[in-house]
Order: sequence, then C-alpha cells, then structure tokens
Amino acid sequence: MSKAQLTEILQVNAENPPPENANPEILREWFEAINAMTPVAEGAKIEPTSLGDFEGELITLPGSEPSRLVIYYHGGGFMIGSPRSHRVIASNLARTSGATVLSVGYRLAPEHPAPTAHEDAFVAYGWALKKGFVPSAIALSGDSAGGNLALATAIRARDAGLPLPSSIVLMSPALDLADEMESHRTVTDAPLLTLELMGLFNAIYVGDGDRRSPAVTPFHSEMSGLPPILVHVGSWEILRDDSVVIVERIKAVGGNAELKVWDGMVHSWQLFAPMLDEGMASIEEAGDFIRSRFG
Repeated sequence: MSKAQLTEILQVNAENPPPENANPEILREWFEAINAMTPVAEGAKIEPTSLGDFEGELITLPGSEPSRLVIYYHGGGFMIGSPRSHRVIASNLARTSGATVLSVGYRLAPEHPAPTAHEDAFVAYGWALKKGFVPSAIALSGDSAGGNLALATAIRARDAGLPLPSSIVLMSPALDLADEMESHRTVTDAPLLTLELMGLFNAIYVGDGDRRSPAVTPFHSEMSGLPPILVHVGSWEILRDDSVVIVERIKAVGGNAELKVWDGMVHSWQLFAPMLDEGMASIEEAGDFIRSRFG
C-alpha cells in the first residue's frame, strides 16, 4: 500500500472537512471544490448530453469503441456529487474499458427525494437501449450511492424482463441504508464517510420511508439471474460489510460475484487516482473486468 500517498491525501482532506451545519447547497459546493482539480484521463473528450429530465456526460478517448458503453453512477449519498466531481473515475473507466462512458447526472435530494435517483438511474439504462446499444455491450458501474443505483438498475431491469447488461462493477457501494451491518458500528477509521454524514444522506433522501425497500436499495432484493459482478471495497470503510454481505448473497443463489477488499483503503478511494496508486489500480481492474465481459 502507498501509505505516504494516502497519508498526504487524508491530511489534505482533514484540513478541508465538510462544513458544519451546512445545507445541501453548501455541501455540494464544498464537494465540487475538493474534486475540481482532480485530473481526468489524458485525451478524454467530454460531451454534455440530455437524458430527459436530467443531464449526463458522454466521455470518450481516442480509440474508444463507440458500440460499447459503461453507464456510471456517481456517489454522494443521493445528495451531493455530479458527473463533474467524478470525472477522474469515469474518464479512466473509459480508458481502461475501451468503451464510451455515460456518467449520469441523476437528480439529487432534498429537491428530489426517494425514489427519484433510482428512477433516473433506470431511465439512463433505458436511454442506452433506445440508442441502440446492445445489452451485451453495456456495463453498469458506480461508487457509494452510485453503486446502489447500478445494482438496483440491473435488478429492476431483470424484474421488468429487459435484457441485462454484460457486467456490473461496484465501488464501495452504499447498500445497507437501515444501518444494520456490523462494520457500521465497529469501523471507526472512516475519514471520508462518517456515521453522521451517512445518517444525513439517508435522512434527506429516504426521510421517514422504509430504508429496506427495493425502491431505495437493492440490498434486500432477490439476487438470482444477474450478470457477473465485481465489488471493490476498502478495509477501513464503514460500508465494508455492505460489500461482503451482498457478494455472499449473490453467491448463495449461484451468481457470479467477485469481491476484493483493499487493505487500508478508505471510502471511494478511486477518487484519488492518480495521486494514489491503489486508486488507479482499482479502476484498472474494473476496466479489465468490464472489457473481458463485453459480448
């Protein structure tokens, strides 16, 4: 592990914590600012695109295969984040997978509470099918809340009888919105996602609704019949057990799921690529996984 790199990154983040008692707009500004200088993949072309009631970004690199598509859902607790804040992940996924990436700017809470983000995520998959992308040439991916959306979209497509994507890649997925996993209580070294911040995100998105409902999380859904899934999570994460348990549940019904727990990594560490070797390594492995499973 690149301890010196991670130590420096965490120090910078410690000096720029989330504003206390901030409203969603201020938190969004803070999050965008701390990610504004993160470099994108060299040669990346970014094209805004309309997905109906919300926007997205199409990202290509020289040599990207136009018939292959990765749909990427950014993290941010359904309240903050954007395609812009997550360009370092999305653009490098385009590079490593050899595909076009659609980074989805789904609508955020509290202006658009549950299940808006999940509805928008599903609309993005339908957009890709209507545009003529063959399902075997589509992959779904996302980090944190976006990992929730990626898996939820595949399950909803399955239940609706739609053709499924070729693969799913989840990075630090936020799945246990009911806060029942052991790591939510026992993992204390979580500098990028605290219990307080996680509680705020869930309260603003779900409110008094059912936090186990398939409308807001796929965690308690039936897991059979899904495409191959790769899950990356850090050993220091509050959300570590979300990943461990979802892979166990998929395997229990005969599904194809791979889990890699990255020693010493924190929540959504891929956002620190290329300043953190493990951040870029995770994206490389994700891209290789997606590329190998395209039809």
